[in-house]
Amino acid sequence: MRFSVLPAILSACLAFTGCTSGSPDRLVAGIPSAETTSSVTRSPGPVPAASIGETTPVQPDPPQEVLAWAGPVPQPEAFAPVAVTAGMPVPMERPLAELAPAEPEIMATPGPRRKIYSHKFRDAKPINFGKVSPRKYAVHGVDVSRWQGEIDWARLRTQGANFAYIKATDGGDHLDPMFKTNWRRAKEAGLKRGAYHFFYWCRTAGEQADWFIRNVPRDPDALPPVIDVEYNGESSCKRRVSRANVLEKMQVFMDKLERHYGQRPVIYTAPDFYRDNLRGEFPNHPFWLRAVAAHPSKVYPGRKWIFWQYSGSGLSHGVKGKIDLNVFHGSEQDWHAWSSPRSS
Repeated sequence: MRFSVLPAILSACLAFTGCTSGSPDRLVAGIPSAETTSSVTRSPGPVPAASIGETTPVQPDPPQEVLAWAGPVPQPEAFAPVAVTAGMPVPMERPLAELAPAEPEIMATPGPRRKIYSHKFRDAKPINFGKVSPRKYAVHGVDVSRWQGEIDWARLRTQGANFAYIKATDGGDHLDPMFKTNWRRAKEAGLKRGAYHFFYWCRTAGEQADWFIRNVPRDPDALPPVIDVEYNGESSCKRRVSRANVLEKMQVFMDKLERHYGQRPVIYTAPDFYRDNLRGEFPNHPFWLRAVAAHPSKVYPGRKWIFWQYSGSGLSHGVKGKIDLNVFHGSEQDWHAWSSPRSS
């Protein structure tokens, strides 16, 4: 009888400690996360280190395809913080049809338009996409993390990087050590920039949303935030949650970011994760799809999309090593309309 209580004690201990993406010691020491998206190759050279102690206060594809416009979401006046109960989903305020007209309108008083640079990237592992080649799209961009090291952003822009999604956070306590530098320098070079979060299934959605909000400034000129959901064999979190749990966690995280930033988050995903969890889900959210061997219409049949990540082996002046390459689904005019600063 005495030994029969041991399993219960062990279970209670495990339940109390829970599943975490990192210990407080890692956070204090400024040790970067080991997480990377499946499309990013670690640099063979040294990776710049940076303290994470400072945080920002919360303050043309074939024309017959339909563009996946997400559209703006009205922001609170003067970016006033909105109280949100962590972990509680919020209903969609308006259907996609109202948020995004079939032909997106350019703002009545748009700001100065950034020059669109033509595609000059190369690829270490080029793919023949046939008639649906990424080269046919007008607006190209990149996504980066600490693994790209020091980036010459001005030079990268002239090579065709008209926008950049920058790795900001993952889990509930990891900040990419190059985020602040990349965030500042990308803007100085004139790129449209956005931040993305690698979702960690061993942390609550509310914790992760709070961590992202704590570290990513609220900038009306920034692109919508991104939630990166995928399988990652390198993760220390080996949990495979159910489809229902995946959808619930994503909804809580995205709703909280939408309330804070006034923009509907973009969902980045890969084929296997999409097949298991996202097929037919979130019709009112814009998708960023990884498809490095075929056009998204073949890999994700029926899914509308706003960004296509077509290579994880891109080469460009301004970056040492490989970089992820992406295209925007639309013309230059569509891009200027969609990426204009959101207004209420």
